[in-house]
Amino acid sequence: MISASKEKLAKRMAGEIALSENPGKTMRKWREIFGITQTSLAKNLGVSSSVLSDYEGGRRKSPGSTTIKKFVEGLIHIDEKNGGKVIHAFGRMFSTDMTSDAIMDVREFSVPVKISDLCAAVEGTVLANEDLSHRPIYGYTVIDSIKAILGMSADEFLKLYGWSTERALIFTKVDMGRSPMVAIKVKGLKPSVVVINGPKKMDDVAIKIAEIERIPLILSHTHSIDVLIRNLRNIFND
Repeated sequence: MISASKEKLAKRMAGEIALSENPGKTMRKWREIFGITQTSLAKNLGVSSSVLSDYEGGRRKSPGSTTIKKFVEGLIHIDEKNGGKVIHAFGRMFSTDMTSDAIMDVREFSVPVKISDLCAAVEGTVLANEDLSHRPIYGYTVIDSIKAILGMSADEFLKLYGWSTERALIFTKVDMGRSPMVAIKVKGLKPSVVVINGPKKMDDVAIKIAEIERIPLILSHTHSIDVLIRNLRNIFND
């Protein structure tokens, strides 16, 4: 199982870096998903930290296939030494059917996106943990909250996270905002940011949960779900 997950993950990473318009930023995205510092990865690869910094910053020309292969293998090797947390997480996602009536739209980004850019796309206001708005996100999922909260089991709830928890969960058809935040607290997995679309005013308990869990919470003022999804796709060129 773990070997199959490693192979699928390695192919996904290598392909995404090779095809990216900005391979350096995509390399940084994957390094950050693994939670590995430039220093640690550079030591594993036998290069200086400045080499990785130059690639990620776009100061070196696009990496060739050999460099990409070593980069991917280095991340996976370090993760294995640390217990394989990321490999196992992706393995669960690979084995999960990503289709669900509750998922209205899902996207993965080839490069990190700022939460502030997401906030602009959803015409939103940050109501909790604005100090964490610097966090990068690597994708988003637009969710029919009624179908998700009432119809999804704990395992099915994983589908909302796509390929990474470093993403935005965007709940639509919401009256007050409490139920999505309670569901996130109970399920245990924390997204990088939660967006609520629907209510005129956010429920105070929802804001309190977000503050306790240290999850940035955004109230979207977009007047329709179609416009919301269109804005997200336009701003991220998807």
